[in-house]
Amino acid sequence: MAGLTALAAPLILTSLIHARQASPPAAAAPADQAKAQAAPSGSTMTPVQRADAAAKGTLKNPYNDSDKAVVDSGSKLYFKYGCNGCHGGNGGGGMCPPLTNDTWVYGGDDDTLFRLVSYGTQALQEKGYTRKGMENVVGPMPPMGQVVQTDDDLWRILAFVRSNYHGAPECKLGCGGN
Repeated sequence: MAGLTALAAPLILTSLIHARQASPPAAAAPADQAKAQAAPSGSTMTPVQRADAAAKGTLKNPYNDSDKAVVDSGSKLYFKYGCNGCHGGNGGGGMCPPLTNDTWVYGGDDDTLFRLVSYGTQALQEKGYTRKGMENVVGPMPPMGQVVQTDDDLWRILAFVRSNYHGAPECKLGCGGN
């Protein structure tokens, strides 16, 4: 059954992506520019809107991975949005890279991780990001910014991911590729 779940995850994920892309939200208004760096609790911006509204390097997770309530909600969202289908139940890897070690393919800072999940690998590269590390992967990161409903949800998921990090302590918040 576990093998079937792992094989079905990409199909389910693709269906979710196409369903959300069928009716994309409007682009962020210029007034949102000033609010782009912070994601207040309960925000209703999509991850793509938040990323589009913020200058490169300015996105910062408002949540701490030591906040149990945030980590617990991030864990539930991680499973709700199907992250576990590719990255494993606690982020230890599967057909895609583990999220628990100190190899962050494009860098491990909040801004880069948020944009990678929002845009996916291809769009991130088109925006000038390059690989800093290598991991064995079956496929590229799909654009999840229209699947994950709000930027607040994504920040909580990233807090959960950070809470499960087991790499070098000095790299917890973004050592780059190593």
